Amino acid sequence: MESSHHTEPRRDHSADIVSPAAPRSVPDTADIPGWGADLDHANRPGYPMERTPPRLDNVHWSAPEDQPLKMEVFHSVERPGVTPVFGTSAPPTGLSGRLRGAAYKLSENDIRHWLLLLLADRINVVEGVAGDLRQGHVPNIFAEMGIKSEWQHNRAGLVRKVAIASAVAGASYWLIKRRRAGRD
Repeated sequence: MESSHHTEPRRDHSADIVSPAAPRSVPDTADIPGWGADLDHANRPGYPMERTPPRLDNVHWSAPEDQPLKMEVFHSVERPGVTPVFGTSAPPTGLSGRLRGAAYKLSENDIRHWLLLLLADRINVVEGVAGDLRQGHVPNIFAEMGIKSEWQHNRAGLVRKVAIASAVAGASYWLIKRRRAGRD
């Protein structure tokens, strides 16, 4: 059976080693794929697409009108104001909203900014489940997590996740039980 995998012959690089006293020669780079692609635009597959998009003619404005600001919209402290367009479907509320407000008072290069946003996301999930329960709707957490699809398409990954979660839960239970037994 013939293999479709083509291998290039090995090149002897011992000739490329130049002693300090010897004059330097330009190495042959023609056989290196992609070498010098930035030199000739014909060698760049994306080059024809790299052009300035056409400008709109006959418009009545020089810049689009800003979206009206009717609620609190977070923006980076590095920006002087909010962007012209922003989402309003999920305004910040509750503890997660206050955490996001605290995060956006910090610079984006501060790790606390990102950690607060991650924490706010996790708290927002809990707030969402609590809100569903308040409205009398019991959420199907396993369906929302995609367990059925995961079982169909990534069974090994799901089993690994369940095993890890079980080990963490078991170890946590054991540590809590041991700590309580030590107090008695």
